[in-house]
Amino acid sequence: MALHETIEQTVTGLGYELVDIERTAGGLLRVTIDQPYVQGAEQFINAEDCEKVTRQLQFVLEVEGAAYSRLEVSSPGIDRPLRSEKDFERFAGELIDLTLKVPIGAAAAAGSGVSASRKKFRGTLERAASGWQIVWSEEPAVKPGQKISKKRIPAPLQALGFTLDEIVQARLAPVVDFKGRRPKSAPATEI
Repeated sequence: MALHETIEQTVTGLGYELVDIERTAGGLLRVTIDQPYVQGAEQFINAEDCEKVTRQLQFVLEVEGAAYSRLEVSSPGIDRPLRSEKDFERFAGELIDLTLKVPIGAAAAAGSGVSASRKKFRGTLERAASGWQIVWSEEPAVKPGQKISKKRIPAPLQALGFTLDEIVQARLAPVVDFKGRRPKSAPATEI
């Protein structure tokens, strides 16, 4: 059995989702796990989860005779990679960083004000008719204390459609809010 299949079987058998497996030249085997997606429930990986998976993987990898010098099991973090269709469905509506395999090209950039050689984008992930799209605005971020004219016209929203085959990497954008996470449906209230 291949190493990837062995790890995936072990992780899913323990009730977790396998996000990524990375091997380095120095012998490090890094396994990234997450809680299985449950609609409406926000669950996080903690140190006990990582410890439980580490113990089981150490046993299984020893039995399988896998070559590695160090095993590291971790959570996906705030910049979680999006790899499968299931990941994109789970994080629709979230802010993501997207890198394409090839630049968008002159035809896609025509009239949009976007450079034809651009490959990296940050915006909101949305479902589109032909797959997925990312929606963003080129408007600069407002600095704290900066006054904004009421007459100012906001920059238009732009959208770029893509399929999973066209991307090199997609990750949740690491946005830190020290006031805590708020549900998408409920409006934010100040305390």
